[in-house]
Amino acid sequence: MASIKMIDVRPGMVISMNDNLYYVIDRNLNTPGNWRAILYLKVKNLHTGSITDERVHPDDKVDQVYLETKDFIYSYKDGDAYVFLDAETYEPVTLQADMVGDKIKYLRENDPCKITFYDGKPLALELPQTVTLKVVETEPGIKGATAAAQNKPAVLETGLKVMVPPFIEVGELIVVQTEDGKYLRRAKDAK
Repeated sequence: MASIKMIDVRPGMVISMNDNLYYVIDRNLNTPGNWRAILYLKVKNLHTGSITDERVHPDDKVDQVYLETKDFIYSYKDGDAYVFLDAETYEPVTLQADMVGDKIKYLRENDPCKITFYDGKPLALELPQTVTLKVVETEPGIKGATAAAQNKPAVLETGLKVMVPPFIEVGELIVVQTEDGKYLRRAKDAK
């Protein structure tokens, strides 16, 4: 860890403050007249995921943290934990269910993902922006239906529930955004 002044903190950096790791989202330097400058940081706590605004002095020191992100492959569920294999060495890493959360609904066995480490310990699971999953349950499709019609619920092979256009049928592959869980399009190799 490198110690830097708060004035040198930029969006995108990871810093250690108050025994927590924070991702810097935004910064704003305020210099009101002849008063001391104040730096406002918008940060995301990497342990809890909460976003807060911090008011700090520009000359204060903070530790800049360097994280390591590695490619992994989801392997299997083991009780209340999930096992991932390093894509290069095939060394297993186990993540507890509370760290993985609902992200597991976007992953099938052998799907790629990334895990971020701090001091050799897993910190966060990162998903690709989109995933392709098979529809296992939905109402029957309607001939001639367009994408502008009312969407219908569908259950995907991982248990994820999404709203899909009425022309999507059971067995089709669809592309889903992992950020918000929304249907994006039919997969190119559908059926």
